[in-house]
Amino acid sequence: MPIPAMVAALAKRRALLRGATVMAVVVALMFGVVFCAFATVLVANRSSMDSVCISGSAVGERSPDRIDGGLEIHVSGLEPLWLNSRQVTVASGYISVGKQLGVPRDAWIIAIMMALQESTLRVLANSNVPASFQFPHDGVGRDHDSIGSAQQRPAAGWGSVEQLMDLGYNARAFYGGPSGPNRGSPRGLLDIAGWQSMDKGQAAQAVQISAFPELYARWESQATAIVNSLEGDTAPAVCTDSPIESALPAATGDLSQIRKDILRFTQAGVGGTYIWGGEEFKAWDCSGYVQWIYAQVGINLPRVEQWRVGQRTENPQPGDLVVQNPQGLDNWGHVGIYAGNGMMYSALNPAAGTLLHPVDWNPGSAYFDLLTSETVR
Repeated sequence: MPIPAMVAALAKRRALLRGATVMAVVVALMFGVVFCAFATVLVANRSSMDSVCISGSAVGERSPDRIDGGLEIHVSGLEPLWLNSRQVTVASGYISVGKQLGVPRDAWIIAIMMALQESTLRVLANSNVPASFQFPHDGVGRDHDSIGSAQQRPAAGWGSVEQLMDLGYNARAFYGGPSGPNRGSPRGLLDIAGWQSMDKGQAAQAVQISAFPELYARWESQATAIVNSLEGDTAPAVCTDSPIESALPAATGDLSQIRKDILRFTQAGVGGTYIWGGEEFKAWDCSGYVQWIYAQVGINLPRVEQWRVGQRTENPQPGDLVVQNPQGLDNWGHVGIYAGNGMMYSALNPAAGTLLHPVDWNPGSAYFDLLTSETVR
């Protein structure tokens, strides 16, 4: 090829390459703009969809864990959270003490995040601390000697059993600071240098020193919604039917009290993390979750194959076992609690955690009634 023709060809190629580069940059910029706009829409939609409403007799009979004075917390992309009146009282206690102490609003949110994770906003006695049963409580835990709504330990110096079974003391101990009951040892939130610059989950962990430090952060949206609802003088709107409403038993008046209690404790575990072999509160696998629920109503189940102490039924009631994923004769790989209307609660898997979901998400379901068995009485 003659030299002039080669030079012209090279120039043309360079021009094409420059043009392609410019086009790529333009496309990338356009994609970035579109992506950012899309993300903005998602954030805006999430904000507009987050809501809190009040449940109670004003809207008719509710399930046993949604009694008068309760709250429903709806945050986009998350399972709805139901708080009964006692849980609202615990949340209000942390906010009230925070106001009295003059701590920043962010500290209230951190406190609610902590109490949601530690106790689902309940004052818990502990089967390892018999003295804790002498004081009013909302349920029973069994992690070391952890008691109260913050699950803090007498053995770690947080206070006496009597003190740690008191909601007001729990809040003051968690906030800490100059007026805190422990004078910085153990440290409360206000004793943590730089806590306001930390992520809220990290700030909660700095106080609690949990074996599962990542779990506090997931409650931030719900805790913020709870604080938004309870800090002001304006009551939330009355709840209308939510998508989960139809999944719960249509009427609970005919259920025995023990079945109502099972449902209440089952709901308390929603949001828990799936941990293979786990059996601690909200850190469990499917059978650990079921074992914990039944223990709260005084029924001690084996760690696995819990259906063997029950009777198979073709007419399940809420509170019965659902077993799934057959693995052989009279053997199943998954277990949960029947909620009624084709729904169940279970610690499903590490990705989904503990939630309410359709029974038909897993194959091969069978049902067992454990409440008529002599073994569990």
